[in-house]
Parts: sequence; structure tokens; C-alpha cells
Amino acid sequence: MNPLKKVHILHTNDLHSHFEMMPKVYTVLSDLKKEMEAASEAVILVDIGDHTDRFSVETEGTDGMANRAVLEATGYQLVTLGNNELLTFSKEELYQLYQTAPFEVVSTNVKELNGERPTWMKPWTICHVEGFRIGFLAATIPYPKVYELLGWKVSDPLKELMSAVSYLQQETDAIVVLSHLGLGNDRRLAEEISGIDMIIGSHTHHLLEVPERIQGTMIAAAGKFGNYVGHITLEMEKDSNRLIGIDGRCISTASAQPNPALEKMIQEFYTQAEQALSEPFIHLNRPLPIDWFKESPLGNFLADGLLQWVSDADCALVNAGQLLGGLERGPVTRGLLHQVCPHPINPTSIHLRGRQIRDILEDSLVRENQEKAIRGFGFRGKKLGILNLAGLKAEYDPLASSGNRLGTVWIQEKPLEDQQMYRVATIDMLTFGVGYQEFKNGKELKFFLPGFLRDILASHFSSAGSVEQSYTSRWQSVRSSVD
Repeated sequence: MNPLKKVHILHTNDLHSHFEMMPKVYTVLSDLKKEMEAASEAVILVDIGDHTDRFSVETEGTDGMANRAVLEATGYQLVTLGNNELLTFSKEELYQLYQTAPFEVVSTNVKELNGERPTWMKPWTICHVEGFRIGFLAATIPYPKVYELLGWKVSDPLKELMSAVSYLQQETDAIVVLSHLGLGNDRRLAEEISGIDMIIGSHTHHLLEVPERIQGTMIAAAGKFGNYVGHITLEMEKDSNRLIGIDGRCISTASAQPNPALEKMIQEFYTQAEQALSEPFIHLNRPLPIDWFKESPLGNFLADGLLQWVSDADCALVNAGQLLGGLERGPVTRGLLHQVCPHPINPTSIHLRGRQIRDILEDSLVRENQEKAIRGFGFRGKKLGILNLAGLKAEYDPLASSGNRLGTVWIQEKPLEDQQMYRVATIDMLTFGVGYQEFKNGKELKFFLPGFLRDILASHFSSAGSVEQSYTSRWQSVRSSVD
């Protein structure tokens, strides 16, 4: 019988800057690598994207360098880009992150707008392990309208991978795709592209405790946030290098002891990040409180800033749940704004008819809608919250039945016309149909990047009278005695 040899692929995905989990992930990976190396079996360590997330102080305050240091210390050999990397860092910041990184960055469907790739990015790579050639490709979920504003062209992954697999089949003994596309797309790749041996997935945060097989392709994924580490074993004939088997599993990190050295390094980055974010840029003489379930000054302040940011809009609508806390009287720092508004969420504008705006405002007065728990789409808060308004005033009756509370609405001091089209400044999350559904029916969606909501807050402080203006009521109860 032809003797066998094994190559192990250890994988993580969607850490989303959960730095508290990274020392545990390190321990599990380190123990696995020691075990395999003791058996003289090769190990390749890969990350499938969204390692970063700017909700984290360590990431925000170091522009991702803390994440890179963890990847390096843990010994990753290959990484690919998630949408978080491409959407929440400028091109210059990504160059800074990866230009001199000790690991390879692989992406088959990402290029710059000029059609070239950065010198630090490869469309694929071939790992030579004991004479066995493993081709690694990678793909990121395409959001073309948004990526292009940041200088990236993210092509159709199916088309790009199909072409690359056709080439690599002649050059390799096995082909592995690092997919930041989501489980549904992974299954489609397996069904439509012949020649892929293994797809290691991410993006939709799915956990496959054992790989699933579609035709001749195995699909694996290790959940999210570092709760699991994935382990794939490739078995091949020693003499012919023919791949004859693939096995896989996911290992919980829950009971792992965190690595002390990595904990210490992360703490040092946290201190560095806090210092970088601690410089005051304004002193508030008046507090800006927030309330998720009724109009409040900080919510109005954000809506006013959004209307100023999208300068040709007629009005602005943004949910109060974007603000996780209020601002007290005293100094305001970048770190405080990040704490209050950590989401990687961007401003947008859409065209809505007056009738649609009325429907959205009516929905916003429904307590069940305000209390919706939102997951994903960049949101790092808890509840959706009421809509905060700028450029609008709306009468309402808090004692009327649900769906019949809204009265007269004014836009730019004129009555809102049901059939007239208005340009509305809002946020990307809402236009995806998350929360208040009518937003997704808007026309002429436009993104404003780069820029997060905390950048809008910071910018709006420079506007004269902006704090005082935020105390001006926009939701006007027809029953003045009712809170």
C-alpha cells in the first residue's frame, strides 16, 4: 500500500477584534501546531478575513496595527481580506497594515481601480509542503458601489475564481479557497466550479463543526469571534502526491488558558490606543444626553450633523440607537466619541417620496420598532431606537392608536407633500432595510465615504451654535402635558 502523508490547515475567521479571545485562540493553535510538528506533519495557518473591527479601542486607536501584531505573533502564514478590512480602512491605512507584513495577503477578486494589485497582495499563492503543492485562492464579498469610493475594484468572485482554478489545476496537487463570501455563496462555488478541493468560509459567521461535502468539494467554517478554531487535514499518497482524503473539525476555545505573553502585548496596544484617542478637541458647556425612545439632544445633534455632511439633502433621519450613551459637560475626546458611537456605519442619501417619509416617521413612533434588537450590518448597539430628525418637524399624538399617531409634517418649514420626491440623508444600515423597512425602497442611493457617524459628530462640533440647536424640538406632541 502506498504510504500516506498529512498536511494540516488551521483556520480562523471573523474575529472582529475580539481581543479578549485572541490569547485563547493563540493557545489552541500553538498546542495543535506543537502536536503536528512532533509528528513531523506540516501545518499552514490561515485567517479568512474580518480579523479587524473598529468597534474595538485597540483597532481604532492603532488603525489596525494591534491586529497585525496579533496575526504576526500567532504565526499566521496566509490571510485574506474581509469586508471590514476593505470598508473601514482607507487605502493608505491598508498599505500601512500589509506593506511589510510577514504573512502573505491573498485576494483573487480584489484590485485597485486601475486594475493593478498592490505589491503586498497576491491573486493566489502556492505552498510547497514536502513536495505537495497546495494552491490557495481567496475572495471577498462584493459591494461594488461602496468599494469603488474607497479605491478598490471587487469583481465577481465566481468568474475570477473559475479562471484562477482553471490555471492552478495544472500547477498544484490541491486547491483551497479562502472565502469571505458567506455560506450560500460557498455552496454555489462548490456546485459551479469544478476543481476546488476545499472551501474555508466566513462572513456569515456560520459554524460547520465538520465539513460539508458538495460534489467533490468540502466546505468548512469556524463560526465567529474566536469561539472556535478550525482544523483541516489533507491526506495524500506519499509517492504520487495524489490527494486521497480531507477531514475536518472545529475546536472550542472556551476552556483554553489565555497565553500570558499575548495578553501583555494586547494590553500594551490598548494603552497605546487609549493615549492616541485621549486628546480633547472641544469642551462642552452643556451636556448632550441620549434617549433611545424619545427625542433627545445628542440624537438631534447627530441628525443635524448628518444633514450638514450630506449638504444637498432636504432632511436627515437617523436612529437613536446609534448612540450608546450621552455626552456630559466637559472635555470631549476621540476616544469618548468612539465609546458613544463605535459602529463602522457610513452616511448615505436616498430619494424618498413624502408619503414614504410619513410612513417611516409613523413606524418610528411604534414602541415595538424602537425596541427592536439589531444584529449585523455594522451595528454594535442594542436597540434600534426612535428616529432623530433634522430639517423636519412632525406633530404626533402619543395617545392615539399605533399607526395613527403622526399628524402634520413640515420639511424645511413647508408642509410635506406626499408625491414630491425629497433627498434624505441617512445611514447605510437603514437603507439595507434593517429596522425601518421603507428606507430600502428609496431611489438613487449614494454613499459618502470615508466617514463614520463619530466623524460626523466630531465635525459638527465646529459648527457655531450646534449644541444649542440640538435642544430645539422636532417631534412635537399635540398633548403638551404628555411626556
